[in-house]
Amino acid sequence: RQAIAREPVALGGGGFGAEVRDAMDRRAEHLIEQRLAERHGRSVIFSRNLIDTLRQRDVEGLGAKLAAETRRPFVKAGTGEYVAGAYRQRIALASGRFAMIDDGLGFQLVPWSPSLEKHLGQHVSGVARGDGGVDWSFGRKRGLGL
Repeated sequence: RQAIAREPVALGGGGFGAEVRDAMDRRAEHLIEQRLAERHGRSVIFSRNLIDTLRQRDVEGLGAKLAAETRRPFVKAGTGEYVAGAYRQRIALASGRFAMIDDGLGFQLVPWSPSLEKHLGQHVSGVARGDGGVDWSFGRKRGLGL
């Protein structure tokens, strides 16, 4: 985030500032190797959706790991799709916090929100939004439904 910021935080020339700058240079080289950035002379140009791409890779990697551990498939929630199941756990990644929603057949990883925490182990449902979040409605509701 610091590398792509419009107004990056100024780093000192020595000590911790030098360590941060060195780490950022190594990260830029790694992103170039991953084809998420290109070097043009002395500057590095990052891909347009770098943060979103890294977040997606982070979630997909976790999904694959949890699928192997739980022997249940990982299902990505698309925009406008219904998300429902038991809220099993909160998971912290470099790209943010995520909630594991288990529907009994598989699971989804969706952005965690504080309102979810008091529903740990309970059934939750909602609709995935375009910005990656979920509009939650908690508890099972009675009535006619499809």
